[in-house]
Amino acid sequence: MNRVVDVLVVGAGPAGLAAAARLAAASAGRVEVLERERAAGGVPRHCGHAGFGADHRGRPLDGPAYARRALRAALRAGAVVRTGVSATGWAGPLALDVTAPTGLERIRARAVVLATGARERPRSARLVPGTRPAGVLTTGELLRTVGTTGTSGTVWASRPGGAVAREPLGRRAVVVGGEPVARHAVRTLRAAGVEVAAVVTELPCAAAQGFGAVPVLTRTTVVELLGRGRATGLAVRGRDGRTSVLRCDTVVFTGDWIPDHELARARGLAPAPGTLGPVTDGAYRTAEPGIFAAGNLLRGVEPARVAAAEGRAAAGAVLDLLSGRPGPAAGVPVLTAGPVRWVTPGLLGPTAVPLLVRPDRRLVRPLLTVSQDGSPLRRERLRGEPVPWRSVRLGPEWTSGVDPAGGPVLVGAEEYAR
Repeated sequence: MNRVVDVLVVGAGPAGLAAAARLAAASAGRVEVLERERAAGGVPRHCGHAGFGADHRGRPLDGPAYARRALRAALRAGAVVRTGVSATGWAGPLALDVTAPTGLERIRARAVVLATGARERPRSARLVPGTRPAGVLTTGELLRTVGTTGTSGTVWASRPGGAVAREPLGRRAVVVGGEPVARHAVRTLRAAGVEVAAVVTELPCAAAQGFGAVPVLTRTTVVELLGRGRATGLAVRGRDGRTSVLRCDTVVFTGDWIPDHELARARGLAPAPGTLGPVTDGAYRTAEPGIFAAGNLLRGVEPARVAAAEGRAAAGAVLDLLSGRPGPAAGVPVLTAGPVRWVTPGLLGPTAVPLLVRPDRRLVRPLLTVSQDGSPLRRERLRGEPVPWRSVRLGPEWTSGVDPAGGPVLVGAEEYAR
């Protein structure tokens, strides 16, 4: 089946739904959203904790409520949201091949918004030795399991020969990772009746707080997964270099987010250094005309409200394209130096825009610098201690002096000398 739409949005998480709601409300024509999961809403659907804003009465929203509200907004605006539909590849500059419950489709659009989000690296991508036992999950798999099956969660595990068996969630777990998402994993496991034996993290002690009575092993690395068939333990190496074994039947790897960028890579969109998400300018335009990218596809995980705001901003650039207003010429690239791990956007043009910056380690009152062609544009010492699991937002005043005809913009940081 060949179809034509005005705007095709891939991904029905916070960014995709927010973009679709604004586009449909602005009469952008047929706005269609594709979501490969069976329900729209993205990661918030599996987050049963508060922290997703408030409803019209001021009551705090949990993740599922936030996802339902975002979906209602898109539908009421007139967008079409299709679930269980996967974009499998490109059939042209602005055309995608799609697999749907009704069969194969080819959808052409005047503009495409990629909002495919991010995922946690599985154990295999983290290069942890072991025999691939059952009972090893990411936080996302844990949340989906418990959210689907209630307090007695189960997981589906591959068996030799291609067989699939149903495995219990387990009775005793170890959580690997010290970012805030690890706290959600601990709470989810305990709510499901699973004892959490320990949290293992490579982070220093000051970064690994808030786990209550659960022991936290800081500056500790995972050496090997133990067990055949089902996990039986975890070999770890502590800060003193000694190796020990933590007995458990469930291991949850948390954090280590990576953009879900397969579709962007298939289109040949260049990945940004440090994030692996596609390079965009301040209006979320990619290097390919008519293709936009927003949300956690750009760099890994940010809060839902940040992703939604980016989706709405990307919709504004799409509306400009549909109305025939020319976009700016390609901007100058943004590079990082020193302990700055990544920065977005990756291109800067004549319009000043905010920057999101993340360090690769905890920094103490760093002196942040933005320069171009060897000339400083802004230097400012930040208060507090930026950490690698939380972004620092720099206002548009940091990029107001960028010369679109100049060389790359360099974002760096120098630590405070105590």
